[in-house]
Amino acid sequence: MSVPSSPASSARPPEGFTPTGTIAAHTDRRRVVFATVVGTTVEWYDFFIYAQAAGLVFGALFFAPAGEDFAQIVAFLSVGLSFLFRPLGAFLAGHLGDRYGRRMVLMITLVLMGAATTLVGLLPTYAAIGVAAPILLLFLRILQGISAGGEWGGAVLMAVEHAPKHKRGLFGASPQIGVPLGMLLASGVMAIMTVVAPGDQFLEWGWRVPFLLSIVLILVGHYVRRRVEESPVFAEIAERREHTRMPIVKLFRRHLLLVVIAALVFAGNNAVGYMTTGGYIQGYATNPEGPIGLERGPVLWAAAAASVVWLASTWFAGWVSDRIGRRTTYVIGWIVLLPAIFALFPLVSLASVGTLTLALCLLAVGLGLTYGPQAALYAELFPASIRFSGVSISYAIGAILGGAFAPTIAQAIVQTTGSTTGVTWYLTGMVLLGLIATLLLRDRSGIPLGPDHEAEQAVSPLVGARRG
Repeated sequence: MSVPSSPASSARPPEGFTPTGTIAAHTDRRRVVFATVVGTTVEWYDFFIYAQAAGLVFGALFFAPAGEDFAQIVAFLSVGLSFLFRPLGAFLAGHLGDRYGRRMVLMITLVLMGAATTLVGLLPTYAAIGVAAPILLLFLRILQGISAGGEWGGAVLMAVEHAPKHKRGLFGASPQIGVPLGMLLASGVMAIMTVVAPGDQFLEWGWRVPFLLSIVLILVGHYVRRRVEESPVFAEIAERREHTRMPIVKLFRRHLLLVVIAALVFAGNNAVGYMTTGGYIQGYATNPEGPIGLERGPVLWAAAAASVVWLASTWFAGWVSDRIGRRTTYVIGWIVLLPAIFALFPLVSLASVGTLTLALCLLAVGLGLTYGPQAALYAELFPASIRFSGVSISYAIGAILGGAFAPTIAQAIVQTTGSTTGVTWYLTGMVLLGLIATLLLRDRSGIPLGPDHEAEQAVSPLVGARRG
């Protein structure tokens, strides 16, 4: 039986096509959504648990010889280090994903992330093995960065390429909500451990438990992902034997400027997001020698509450982008994010868990609106034959420009100036950069994603570029 050549050939495709065709069956779509949520939740739990620990304990346990002031900066630098290796993960995953399939890459990245995270939980501290401790910690963080660089693109394309065209934003939000779910899980587990192992016990062994739990989560994620069929778009490319031999070369030769603009869209969101996911606000609010001095547990629960708001706004943004367009949803999100940034530190400085929670929740609304549509936006920007490379590399570069060193920059600004005002202006500049980049893109909501429409997909979506 012949099948339609594109997953977007009609607003409501007929049921009954197998996953190896261009239209996935409805039951398989639900399985894909579940698998992408579970898989990305596990991946980002692993990634964020490191950032939480960097803000709370790694300065004292691994980087103490750097001195009291500089140890915390180095701990945050170790968070950013992984971002420098995301492009390597994106290049490797993009090449493999465009040539051999999305599903295989997702299995590899899940296992790599889980192994690295579990080993962090077993790592001796500086007091036990000296300089080898921070070196090994940085090596394991690099492995996390490589995994994260390849994970996102595969999860996004599995979700969006299985979706009917009128629900791509909603389906694409499924891997996106895995990020706040991972943050919620990481914050919740860390908060529980501050109760189970209070005070010095948390420094001695309590912080290790969340890392060791990763092995259980990885087994769950691996089982779920094994049951998901390959993306129908890639399955059709493979069936036709139309793989691009060097997808990354083709991407940079024809779409370099598009990659840069797409990366700047994410950079604006990521810089603000890493104030919490990168552990900066948690460290700033709990520093006993700082101006706030709150307890670890309540601050972690505040971050967990904000993650729930972030999750809800991310899902809503994906859903609403199917109705008003990706570009319009983003613009609204940037506008919402600006006042939240200016309210962040004044509310946190009131030294109340309630106002801290409010500040983080306000921030989470804007973050969700500028994150929920990203999967569908990116997938609709790039041609099918190089799509994995395009979305992965754009995401990885955006992460470096945005969140990689945002906590480090914030820490350095506060230590240099003695004020958080400079941090506010830094975040404002990043949001305005994201807004400008968004306005430079045409909305391509609903464009056909299948290989039959490669010529249409290859037309530049940049404002001012010729449409062909």
